Amino acid sequence: MADRDSGAGFVVGFVIGAVAGLAIGFLYAPKRGEETRQMLKEKTGKVKETAEQVKEKATEVTQKVKETAAEVKEKAQEKLKEVQQEAK
Repeated sequence: MADRDSGAGFVVGFVIGAVAGLAIGFLYAPKRGEETRQMLKEKTGKVKETAEQVKEKATEVTQKVKETAAEVKEKAQEKLKEVQQEAK
């Protein structure tokens, strides 16, 4: 489990995929340059917003996982102490 990152890899992949999709879409879009630039601005803003939301969610999930892992570790240590005391 230590080899997993905090979701940063997912966010980077998501953003790269979104940018690639936008670029391909714009290359095949039959619109004027001004319209394409305006659409590009709008889509870029949406991608940034979505990426930020994904980043925030990944951070929240990571924090919850850390908290749960700490609780499980603490309970396991308590149980181990109980078992050791019973074994004496």
